[in-house]
Amino acid sequence: MAAATVAAWGGWGGRPRPGNILLQLRQGQLTGRGLVRAVQFTETFLTERDKQSKWSGIPQLLLKLYATSHLHSDFVECQNILKEISPLLSMEAMAFVTEERKLTQETTYPNTYIFDLFGGVDLLVEILMRPTISIRGQKLKISDEMSKDCLSILYNTCVCTEGVTKRLAEKNDFVIFLFTLMTSKKTFLQTATLIEDILGVKKEMIRLDEVPNLSSLVSNFDQQQLANFCRILAVTISEMDTGNDDKHTLLAKNAQQKKSLSLGPSAAEINQAALLSIPGFVERLCKLATRKVSESTGTASFLQELEEWYTWLDNALVLDALMRVANEESEHNQASIVFPPPGASEENGLPHTSTRTQLPQSMKIMHEIMYKLEVLYVLCVLLMGRQRNQVHRMIAEFKLIPGLNNLFDKLIWRKHSASALVLHGHNQNCDCSPDITLKIQFLRLLQSFSDHHENKYLLLNNQELNELSAISLKANIPEVEAVLNTDRSLVCDGKRGLLTRLLQVMKKEPAESSFRFWQARAVESFLRGTTSYADQMFLLKRGLLEHILYCIVDSECKSRDVLQSYFDLLGELMKFNVDAFKRFNKYINTDAKFQVFLKQINSSLVDSNMLVRCVTLSLDRFENQVDMKVAEVLSECRLLAYISQVPTQMSFLFRLINIIHVQTLTQENVSCLNTSLVILMLARRKERLPLYLRLLQRMEHSKKYPGFLLNNFHNLLRFWQQHYLHKDKDSTCLENSSCISFSYWKETVSILLNPDRQSPSALVSYIEEPYMDIDRDFTEE
Repeated sequence: MAAATVAAWGGWGGRPRPGNILLQLRQGQLTGRGLVRAVQFTETFLTERDKQSKWSGIPQLLLKLYATSHLHSDFVECQNILKEISPLLSMEAMAFVTEERKLTQETTYPNTYIFDLFGGVDLLVEILMRPTISIRGQKLKISDEMSKDCLSILYNTCVCTEGVTKRLAEKNDFVIFLFTLMTSKKTFLQTATLIEDILGVKKEMIRLDEVPNLSSLVSNFDQQQLANFCRILAVTISEMDTGNDDKHTLLAKNAQQKKSLSLGPSAAEINQAALLSIPGFVERLCKLATRKVSESTGTASFLQELEEWYTWLDNALVLDALMRVANEESEHNQASIVFPPPGASEENGLPHTSTRTQLPQSMKIMHEIMYKLEVLYVLCVLLMGRQRNQVHRMIAEFKLIPGLNNLFDKLIWRKHSASALVLHGHNQNCDCSPDITLKIQFLRLLQSFSDHHENKYLLLNNQELNELSAISLKANIPEVEAVLNTDRSLVCDGKRGLLTRLLQVMKKEPAESSFRFWQARAVESFLRGTTSYADQMFLLKRGLLEHILYCIVDSECKSRDVLQSYFDLLGELMKFNVDAFKRFNKYINTDAKFQVFLKQINSSLVDSNMLVRCVTLSLDRFENQVDMKVAEVLSECRLLAYISQVPTQMSFLFRLINIIHVQTLTQENVSCLNTSLVILMLARRKERLPLYLRLLQRMEHSKKYPGFLLNNFHNLLRFWQQHYLHKDKDSTCLENSSCISFSYWKETVSILLNPDRQSPSALVSYIEEPYMDIDRDFTEE
């Protein structure tokens, strides 16, 4: 036994059991002291132990690898050793990801675990980074083939052995160095896959501006490489867990935003700016996103990617699905594709293929779907970033929307075949299916593209834009300026625009479909902002209102998310629109239907409050108009008659205030606070604000909890001032959506928060002194 080994055992003269050695190595790995590498043992000792422990000769191979990988080595022998190690780990990794592995016995130590425990991972990192070392002014070089072997072994170890990926993620210089290995096509796929896994567990987001020659690197990628690179970008440009999700509290969001202001731009924002500075980057993404299947690269290139079985989403599971479909279609077409085992390759680096091989169409389609998933995600994130307007201009210029419109039927919303491609262990309707994920990502992109932006009219074709103009002309109202300013050369072509296509599939969607939520959100985003009568009528003429009411009333939808999206869409569709209320009354033509509709509204005000707000605002406008058509609707519409009753408004107001608290406010439920304010602002216009406050006080007393509601409302309004008076975007949205000036919002809140107990419009005037609790800290639980 080597002297170092004896020292590590503290002079104990007994015969160490295999478990002792592995424990010592594990502790050495954690502490950096004692036994940490195979080189600390003699080859004789390792060979002897291997007979008992069945380590597959890995420690001895690592010992040889260390000896042949020194700075002055020619690395020939080193590469031979790597090729011996590689298959020992790759088959284990394949079994791991295909869920074919069986529970290991306690006396068995998987090859990847032994490889890491005896220092293999650290040694490969050192070998890969040899080119960063200069000797006499010259940098060392290692072959692409050797780098490829090292990367494959590292990835397999990461897959099978817990903690390896996190350890690599902590080596920031190594992570940055990996990007430089993507300059070679031979090592690109292995490098990209390893980087993706590492960045997925890295605590701190990497900064792309630290990557050497980033612009040159990305500009030299071919289209397939760029699509794969988007998988990495998805991790680097998305904000880490900073409370952007609807479920995070606004208190946490505001605190994070204050912190961010003091720290400057986040790493994600810096990375987005770095990408947008690369010439032609967005244009190339648009070309990838809109490329037709027939334009994708040929069989050989795709087969080369399939050889790297872990490249695609969910790793080997997708390959498993691809292989199954390929075999089925190959038998049908009498074409054969024979794949070698992982790691095996011909001299040209391609799997064996028959001379008659033709890539099955389903594999071509899936190939394109996997690319477009990543590309659409990156474009979507950029659309929501700080440079939104810049990205919008480029996306419009490079005709992303008309390109997606041309792909809609054949790729994005294609019909499933009987053998539709799904992931191993999933079904066609599972949200993990690539087909499903592509559709959802497409809908999210449309939502981001349309939301409060005049470019939304690019979703129409020329004929549909003319229809909008005709609607405005018939109604004797000015045309929407954004419609007049739309560049007709950039809009959709063909018989239908993208918005119309979306409406068609939306109306055919099965009741249980998970797409309903995303479809409704995408269409609603088209209507958001300043209310446009022409936009509403365009959608009403296509039967959208009747479809929504059918889903809410006749199918009695149970999904809360879908219901919320449908209520929000219905509110935007009906707001201030007399024709929409007439259509509503025509569809909800019985008391029974109306009661079902009210039951759905009252089942969750968090979901339906936006509709309540829109109907309340519409009622106020209609009551101030002198028009026979409006008067007819006011007298006949059940919904308007219901909302007009003060008891109904007070019931909504009481519940809206009662279901939210400062500590539980989120982007999702803050609308309840704003809806309650709309009801009170309209009451203030009619000089009925004191009446509404007095009624709230009475309702409190009837519940035997005096002060509990008004104290809560006081705290909510204090938070409202802090939240909205410092955020331009939110205040603009409130003004545009309500057609009430933001100054009136602010004045109303100030009047309600007036500390003067003699003021008839101040909340404190209706809270009895013993129950006063209005100065609580927002952070107090």
